Amino acid sequence: MKAIGLSTSLPIDDPQSLFEFDAPTPTPGPRDLLVRVRAVSLNPVDWKQRKRVAQGVTLPEPRILGYDASGVVEAVGPEATLFRPGDAVFYAGSMQRQGTNAELHLVDERIVGRKPASLTDAEAAALPLTSLTAWEAIFDRLKIPDRLRVPEGSGAGKALLIVGGAGGVGSVAIQIAKQLTRLEVIATASRDESARWCRDLGADAIADHRDLVASVRGLGRQHVDFILCTNDFEGHWRSLCELVAPQGAICSILGARQLDDVSQLMAKSATLAWELMFTRSTFQTDDMIEQHRILDRIAELADAGRLRTTLTRTLRGLTAESHRQAHELVEAGHMTGKLAIVYG
Repeated sequence: MKAIGLSTSLPIDDPQSLFEFDAPTPTPGPRDLLVRVRAVSLNPVDWKQRKRVAQGVTLPEPRILGYDASGVVEAVGPEATLFRPGDAVFYAGSMQRQGTNAELHLVDERIVGRKPASLTDAEAAALPLTSLTAWEAIFDRLKIPDRLRVPEGSGAGKALLIVGGAGGVGSVAIQIAKQLTRLEVIATASRDESARWCRDLGADAIADHRDLVASVRGLGRQHVDFILCTNDFEGHWRSLCELVAPQGAICSILGARQLDDVSQLMAKSATLAWELMFTRSTFQTDDMIEQHRILDRIAELADAGRLRTTLTRTLRGLTAESHRQAHELVEAGHMTGKLAIVYG
């Protein structure tokens, strides 16, 4: 089968940074689906993984990148029960296996959802990784209490600050919070274009991340109950600590090499949580199937018109050129929404 791979870390403008090659067709394991990939979507994790191969090291076999995908099930493993051949699916894959940038891909059915019927393959492929990350961050990590998890009303008086509202995760988090909680949603944006994008997705207010504390307080809030940071966690750390409410919570989807005085959260009894969407698949957790359930719920919301795709740009072709172009665009860090590549 045709695939796009890499053997070593190279600048994306190098023709060998990503290349086409023939890979063996994989055979499904017990709970695997063999999916014919119709579209993939790029995330920052794609270019970060591309750069993780040590300089001067050449892999013994090409590595296939790619996580987000939409496609059709071709075959299932002997213990698979959730899907059958012919089913249209979407998912975000696993970091422990070869990726989705190929004609065919193996994925555990427990992290796969039914593709939203109302969306194209490109639109569907733009959703899994960001929607899973946003959902897990809001409900599993920030632990929004049940009394705030209702689909209607706005009188709860609590607020969620989303740092990086126009990015992939932020764009979905705004919608999930507005559709499924009673929280006031404040999103950060520094450009008119990104501010309009956030408001169109449902954000109640816009804050400027360049002076985050003053901007949030200019909205009339001394503190914010819940904070989801999707951009420049270390750079915003002090501001987040100042803004988080007593007994509030901060969740970051980004790692940090050094955080200045984490104990400053102690006086507020505030929580610091991390969200990595790949945790369940990496460690084969007992609740791994929860990602299947979340994706099915996302599909229901999309088909009901309550959650929209965040796709803003589409490329075409299972070619090294299209993937190098996609990496270059996402790596630049100026994307609003998501980018997808349609195969075929």
